[in-house]
Amino acid sequence: MARRTDAHPDNVPGSFFVDRTCIDCGTCYQFAPGTFADGGDHAKVYAQPDDPTARLRASMALVACPVGSIGTSDKADLPVAARAFPYPLAEDVFFCGYTSEKSFGAWSYLIRRPAGNVLMDSPRAAEPLMKNLEAVGGVTMLVLSHQDDVADHAAYRARFGCERVMHRADGFTGLEHLVDGHEPILLAEDLLLIPTPGHTAGSICLLYRDFLFTGDHLWWNPDKGRLSASRTYNWHSWEQQLDSLERLLDFEFTWVLPGHGSIHHAENPAVMRAELKRAILALKGS
Repeated sequence: MARRTDAHPDNVPGSFFVDRTCIDCGTCYQFAPGTFADGGDHAKVYAQPDDPTARLRASMALVACPVGSIGTSDKADLPVAARAFPYPLAEDVFFCGYTSEKSFGAWSYLIRRPAGNVLMDSPRAAEPLMKNLEAVGGVTMLVLSHQDDVADHAAYRARFGCERVMHRADGFTGLEHLVDGHEPILLAEDLLLIPTPGHTAGSICLLYRDFLFTGDHLWWNPDKGRLSASRTYNWHSWEQQLDSLERLLDFEFTWVLPGHGSIHHAENPAVMRAELKRAILALKGS
């Protein structure tokens, strides 16, 4: 639980604050940018929410925080915020909230499908979220993008009996569906698993219609105004990651939904492909 006595001094005065336990995962300022901002090595409150919608959004960011570093003196919205996830992003794709410290606050997503709901990466095993997932049909499949973002996958398997899918190269055992190789794998008519080794040996992306779930392989960097990836936070091979980025040019999508970094939506697949080409050129030159 956040403590006001430990709050960062760069929070603006008011109800909401961020304390020194913050790990700067980015969840709060990506989800509620009207209230929270990047303070360098931590998040901060740069503007207090001044209307009911903004206050609820800030309270949802508090709930989603993986380490409980956000506090507020006005707790009126917290019960609603706790029940507000999964939160709709577009069509039948939802942000699960309840990020986990085990995955450094990585985002996980729910895909609602008549053929069975899919989780992309594991959120925290929070009871309010699990109850809401049960209410919308449970979880049939849990796709794990790579070894960093597995979080509470075992709890979701125990609760829902979901099939866990992961690439064998990341070294996990005991899962229901381990895939091999570098070729795309059709998990269902509308689900294509794309091996993208680089960040880790077994990193994968998932393509659902025009939504590409990218784990820590690719994201939008608002400061640079383009898609990006990290050479610094690369645990396997930067050269392979660049090659894997180029392979994504073969696929059509308009959404990039990462575990870390900002979501991006392009007008059409051609625009997204051009943005990806621009990012690859920049990353190769870095």
